[in-house]
Amino acid sequence: MIMKKSNYYLLLLAGALGVAGATVFSAKPALATPGDETNAPADTVQTSCCMGADDPISTPETNAPADANIKPDLLTTCPVSGEKLGEMGKAFVFTNNMQEVKLCCPNCKADFDKEPAKYLAKIRAADKK
Repeated sequence: MIMKKSNYYLLLLAGALGVAGATVFSAKPALATPGDETNAPADTVQTSCCMGADDPISTPETNAPADANIKPDLLTTCPVSGEKLGEMGKAFVFTNNMQEVKLCCPNCKADFDKEPAKYLAKIRAADKK
């Protein structure tokens, strides 16, 4: 069976568009950090403090050092977002000035870094109870 040249080109074009479409629609949307919408299209920007928290790449393991002098964080909620710790997976744990800090997700760290004294005061107030 001999195919007309125009039909052959249409078939190639349809196949190429199908592959390109499958690639575009199967890709994850780009994530932007809260307050920074420059690295993603407007319709794909997620601005939740916990965006991507269920993504294994962005959820680090506990990285707090095992030091006897570090004060434990006894809060059961994230001092930044108020979310209950552990509801979205493992808490993001680090130390700041010999104080263990537990956040609901790695994305809250940027807000913590802007005002660490404010959030450390919340943690230390819970430790006194």
